[in-house]
Amino acid sequence: MKKKERRSKLTEECCCLCLISDDDPAIYGEKFTLKEHKLSVHYFCLLTSCGVYQRGEEDEGVAGFLVDDIKQEVRRSARLKCYCCKKKGAAVGCYVRSCRKTFHFPCGRKHNFLSQFTEPFPSYCPDHAPSQAQCVSSDLGMREADAPLSVSCSVCLDPLDSLLCYSVLKCPSCTNGWFHRDCVQRQAHSAGLYFFRCTLCNNKEKFQEEMLRMGIYIPERDASWELEANAYSELLEVYKHCDAVSCLCNNGRTHSAKIGWFEVIRCRLCGAGGTHRRCAGLKLDTVDWACGGCTQATDGRASLVKSPQASQRKSLLSKRHLSPIRSSINCKRLSLPVGCGSPEQVLQALCPAVSPLTVQLNVDADRALTAALELVRRADWDPTHTLSVRFSGVPQDSDTGRRLFLKLLVDQIQDCEVFEGPSGAKNLALDAQALREDLYYDVGCLLSLSLLHGGPSVSFLSRALYQCLFNYPANRPLTLEHMTPDTHLTQQVSKMAGAGSLDELQEVMSESWEFLEVSGCNRPITSLDEREALVEDLISFTMITRMQLPLQRFREGLQTLGVFDQVQLFPSLLCGVFCQPCVRLSAQTVSEIYSVIFSPEEETLSRETPVISFWRHFLLECEVGKSSVSLQDLLRFSTGSEKVPEGGFHPAPHISFIHPHTQASEGDSDTAREWRDQGLFPQSQPDSMHLFLPVTSSYCAFKASMETAVSHHVHLLPATDS
Repeated sequence: MKKKERRSKLTEECCCLCLISDDDPAIYGEKFTLKEHKLSVHYFCLLTSCGVYQRGEEDEGVAGFLVDDIKQEVRRSARLKCYCCKKKGAAVGCYVRSCRKTFHFPCGRKHNFLSQFTEPFPSYCPDHAPSQAQCVSSDLGMREADAPLSVSCSVCLDPLDSLLCYSVLKCPSCTNGWFHRDCVQRQAHSAGLYFFRCTLCNNKEKFQEEMLRMGIYIPERDASWELEANAYSELLEVYKHCDAVSCLCNNGRTHSAKIGWFEVIRCRLCGAGGTHRRCAGLKLDTVDWACGGCTQATDGRASLVKSPQASQRKSLLSKRHLSPIRSSINCKRLSLPVGCGSPEQVLQALCPAVSPLTVQLNVDADRALTAALELVRRADWDPTHTLSVRFSGVPQDSDTGRRLFLKLLVDQIQDCEVFEGPSGAKNLALDAQALREDLYYDVGCLLSLSLLHGGPSVSFLSRALYQCLFNYPANRPLTLEHMTPDTHLTQQVSKMAGAGSLDELQEVMSESWEFLEVSGCNRPITSLDEREALVEDLISFTMITRMQLPLQRFREGLQTLGVFDQVQLFPSLLCGVFCQPCVRLSAQTVSEIYSVIFSPEEETLSRETPVISFWRHFLLECEVGKSSVSLQDLLRFSTGSEKVPEGGFHPAPHISFIHPHTQASEGDSDTAREWRDQGLFPQSQPDSMHLFLPVTSSYCAFKASMETAVSHHVHLLPATDS
């Protein structure tokens, strides 16, 4: 019995298609074992088999190959003999129809059969397999004509003969890139799609295309070293050791206080040396220190070296302080799966953790931008801190005040001096005063802050400005339509673009010689055909060249909380957040925002269910104008915001119910029911996104109650433009 059990176990460990138990993911693909079906199979055997296809989802069966299909393929191949080992079960066949050779995948690798891992996953026998060109350069070709040139594999560095064959592959882009097939396959398995490239010339596109053609499998994943847990944890460690000749700290050289005399200060230049302030005789506020080795290497001037941040603070055109910006995304790799996510999900991935500290703001409705600028210019400002905003003379909760403040802020930013152009299509304006005050940085910082703290979408940038900021659409030239209309420069460029003859063009250029001189375009034009290039150069100068500093500072401001980097990763997805006007609020949108919390008791539930019908009908009447309040008023009453933020509401809004103190009975008169309805009004808790709907006996009573409460609430709030 034990012998039979061992034999059964050994059979289960063997791949059902190639009948071997080897487990080498780089050569045979991952080995899947389904114990409940007593079945094991190599991934490459599945991909190259002729009679099985992925008919399921990725989480079904074996990577989309259904178990029943695999068993059917085993039965089909059981009748076919392998051309190499002469055993049954050859599931792979040559892709050339006239060729009848079949083989096991591992046998094929040993006998120079080639399988390609791209649709439709064809395999070829040695007679029909693709091959590489023998010579790439004339010099190498002359040498090969005489005798093989001994070179080294660029992966394992072992010598090989520079004769192209099944086991030796060559990079199509460089002369010295030679590889063993198994070496380059293991390199592809380790590097993955994002990092697999030639080890010598670093070419990626041509190299991957050629390797796929020659039967190298490239997994569509990140590199194996990127997937290891805590792979780079040592990079997060900082040097915390006092290297002074005599350490005065009672707790030892490795002790580092958070502040004070015994905080370890690291060398500004190398970061590999440290000292306590007291041990090096430094002042209590010293943060700029260099170790002895760096001081000697810089002739004693190392301690005078200033960081880029320090010099930036002294510049009239830079930020007066640098906020502790923390980017929560990995710039090298996508933070969301490709093809997945919405603007709301992308922005939620950047939302800062709620800090126990809050920033208090008392503002007037018409001075939201001024108050915001004072906030970000404070030395202790942190963008992750929660905003607590109250409007002067208006009693309201902090969340309502914050959302109203962010709405007013975005509206006032659109009309400030750093932007020009029509509403909804703003370009950056060149303003010397704004440059001196570094207003471009502040505005970018405030827009990032608004997006991630529950504010409305920006929606007023022009497509041209979005392209200048994020290069989307990529490498598309700007045209005359992208320029700000009705400006002096736009009018001059328009006259040149509209010139009907060479004489007219030269006359316009003569009138605008100062503009041409400043832009570097004051060149002789001898043909009307040169007009297009001239206009393109002038547009590029007006929109990009002369705006380099404002664009750069605006980008740096948008770096706050990682917004700029995330938009660069998803430019098409987030374009609507910055450029397109907000979609008109609809009854369906408002209805979908709220989740309803019903009472568990059946009797109470029966009275609450009709109220939801009243609520949805009331939303429709608000949308079409049959109510005295609008959907914006209703949303403002319950959440404190007139629009749905791009990042969504946090927490999610929900609805509960307010019941009358005395319950109505079937015998009550209409007068008694109306008396009970008159005392009920909706209530809201914007901080917790909680809306309480009155349980009334009729829709008319529900509508009257809602309109009274919402109108009264809206009249108490500062007026804003929708």
